[in-house]
Amino acid sequence: MDKTITVARAAVIAGLIAGTIDIGAAALINHVGPALILRGIASGLLGMKSYTGGAGTVTLGLALQLAMSIAIAGIYAAAATRLAWLRSRPILAGLAFGLGVFVVMNLIVVPLSAFGPKPAHVSLVWLLLNILAMLVFGVIVATIVRWRLRRLAIAG
Repeated sequence: MDKTITVARAAVIAGLIAGTIDIGAAALINHVGPALILRGIASGLLGMKSYTGGAGTVTLGLALQLAMSIAIAGIYAAAATRLAWLRSRPILAGLAFGLGVFVVMNLIVVPLSAFGPKPAHVSLVWLLLNILAMLVFGVIVATIVRWRLRRLAIAG
């Protein structure tokens, strides 16, 4: 099988699974339903209008979440074809990757988006739970990518 197709499939599978679990984690951390989380994601493009939208806004949020998750997993999968330690140590690599994703999303992506509303108060527990969610995201991506690449004879 073509290496590009293999890497793309690994990214899609990892992104869909990790992205879906991330929606659930965000809902649990914030004590809200998944629809509100998805409206929040859509607010990155639509701003506050996303909270008055209906099913279309929720669908947009889901599409954005899954597209970002697949792209993020794609970055990891592409790197894993070149860096053997990403395949041989998926837990450690996934933790490091998840922390990197947290930093990039919170210090670059979200501030540059139209996301709203900003949390009025961020507690240490809330922050730690969000970091933990991204660590889990990273480990899920790394584990699935390793499995797919090894299964398709790319990983060593």
